[in-house]
Amino acid sequence: MALVEKTLKGQSFDDALTVTTPDGLTIQPLYTAQDGVAVARDLRLRDPDRPWDLRVRAAHPDPVRAAGDILTDLENGAASVLLQLDPTGVNGIAVGSVDDLAKALSGVLVDLAPVALDAGFMGPKAADWLGVLGKAAPNAPLAFHLDPLTAFAETGVSPGPIEAHIFNAANVGARLAGTYAKASLFLATGRAAHEAGGSNTEELAMMTASALAYAKAMVRSGLSMDDAFGRVVLGVSLDGEYFTGVAKVRAAKAMWARLTEACGVTVAPKIEARSSRRMLAKADAWTNLLRLTSAGFAGAVGGADVIVLDAFTDAIGLPTAFARRQVRNTQLVLMEESNLGRVADPAGGAWYLDSLTDQLARAAWGGFQAIEAAGGIVKALETGLVADAVAKTRAMQEAAYADKSRKILGVTVFPNADDKTPEVETPDAVAVTGPDTRLPGPDGQCPALMPVRFAAAFEAA
Repeated sequence: MALVEKTLKGQSFDDALTVTTPDGLTIQPLYTAQDGVAVARDLRLRDPDRPWDLRVRAAHPDPVRAAGDILTDLENGAASVLLQLDPTGVNGIAVGSVDDLAKALSGVLVDLAPVALDAGFMGPKAADWLGVLGKAAPNAPLAFHLDPLTAFAETGVSPGPIEAHIFNAANVGARLAGTYAKASLFLATGRAAHEAGGSNTEELAMMTASALAYAKAMVRSGLSMDDAFGRVVLGVSLDGEYFTGVAKVRAAKAMWARLTEACGVTVAPKIEARSSRRMLAKADAWTNLLRLTSAGFAGAVGGADVIVLDAFTDAIGLPTAFARRQVRNTQLVLMEESNLGRVADPAGGAWYLDSLTDQLARAAWGGFQAIEAAGGIVKALETGLVADAVAKTRAMQEAAYADKSRKILGVTVFPNADDKTPEVETPDAVAVTGPDTRLPGPDGQCPALMPVRFAAAFEAA
């Protein structure tokens, strides 16, 4: 330490060599055995050829075109598909009926290629449609991804009481569970907090509180406690900071273990990791490939079961065939050439990563307890408890980017003077009539968690 302080020439050790994360955690420059923490290891044996599910997202508004994209992805390395649905065609595939969904899945064998949904408040209707299309394959590993809480948090309003939407989704899920033994029903995620600028611990706290709310709803709908928790998938967001991403996936598993233990059940976690949209840049969009690769690396090393990466052009528009190929190949290289799935918990035993995992889990558990003390995730959203915390973290992160203590490659540092915007798809407007998602009772209200893209403030300048 004396030698280090001499080298610093008057600077304080903390100012020069430690870093404080948006979570308020301090990252030291060096870790030793004294910093070691006992962290649960993930020693599951994975398929060395397919250690995780390579999932691609389909969002082209035309269902027929979306089906073509999906088949191309599946034929060229993808294992499953996430359908982003929006009857208006603005933010997803224009699907408003079972026939529309059939067009988007034309040629897809749902018993071989798992299908996941992202349908917001339309989730229960879309789940029923997918259930109809998969009726000949009761063992299909479908992911219905019912998630009204994220839709509520993102929009700030629900068509009818949000509690009614949760219970309605649980009733639909319980009914579908009787047919599809291997299907997951709910997606519990703090993605809305993350994309609005929240910290890792705020995201994990919201994820855990959502998982508990969904499990309770399913138990009320007739599922056993074990089956209810077994039907929940945890959603984790990953940005370009891969060490933190590795620790976050591992912390999510620790949170799940603590939650299920407290509820008296033993259920292994299932984690779907998605790349962060807030990290993407329009300026020099090619640099997004680096960020997305880091996110994929973190998900693989952290032990995610499913990884979904965005296209490097998603901040600009819908991806071309070339951009979709990059989505697949980024993961294929990590999987088949870098062999990231051939080691069980490769982060285990690293003093830094074990310490960071433990700190994230403990801080996030405290956030989860605060949410529960406020009456649960619905009350925490309605009263602004979650939104207020996220807003403070967002302001702090925006200030760090503004003073360049945090940097965005290709935007705030090393901008490309010869930047040429990559091509994107410009589809014709497509819209269909969607189902009525309103439920009886007054609309739910909460402060909306508005998404942010940190590079946008500098690209507009």
